[in-house]
Amino acid sequence: MIEETVDIATADGAMETFVCRPERGGPYPPVFFLMDAPGIREELRDMTRRLASVGYCVLLPNLYYRFGRDTVYGPEVLEHGSAEHRRMRAVRTRMTIPPVMEDVAALLRFVDQRADVKRGLVGCHGYCMSGPYALAAAARHRDRIAAAASFYGTWLVSDAAESPHLTLGKAKGELYIACAEHDDLAPLPMVEELRRLFQQAGASGELEIYLGVHHGFAFPQRRVYDKPSAERHWERLIALYRRRLG
Repeated sequence: MIEETVDIATADGAMETFVCRPERGGPYPPVFFLMDAPGIREELRDMTRRLASVGYCVLLPNLYYRFGRDTVYGPEVLEHGSAEHRRMRAVRTRMTIPPVMEDVAALLRFVDQRADVKRGLVGCHGYCMSGPYALAAAARHRDRIAAAASFYGTWLVSDAAESPHLTLGKAKGELYIACAEHDDLAPLPMVEELRRLFQQAGASGELEIYLGVHHGFAFPQRRVYDKPSAERHWERLIALYRRRLG
């Protein structure tokens, strides 16, 4: 595998991005991997490597870059009330969808300049806070993003002007939305409402509830990690990208 960390220029600064692709063959279709709230860590880099190994150039940007280079947190970030958790939340609560859409545009410009990246269609997926970002990107950049996935995305239906459910009918690509049965950030009544809105919008794709698991089930270093469900999430994601990106 070939790995590098690059600074991608945006209107707001330099977005530090981990890039990984296979060593041989290519060029490979690009995929944008949008982080969860605890931020960039080796666990996410390992997930990037796994996806890249099946034939994609995967980009993992630090979406917190506007708040400084120190927006990387220790393991205590997962402990509510810890100093690291408070430090992360001070940044997380300032995140909104519009600037992230500009970041996705910057990622698109970056891959378009790379000889080792296949031109054309792109995939985008996000976890937790970035589930909504991936869905929004599929609508905002509808002519480029052919496949988008949200894994235990948070607050997918709300009264906010940026609520992800409002974008479902605008995407041209195929959408995959995976929700955990036990998730305080996306409770089942909200998920069922989202399913109804998904069908009403005529969106292409699927909403699937993973039974018996909790928010964060796909992350190997979480206490709630569930290997069968995590492997199913990889199966669904790779199949989605195979269908839409090759």
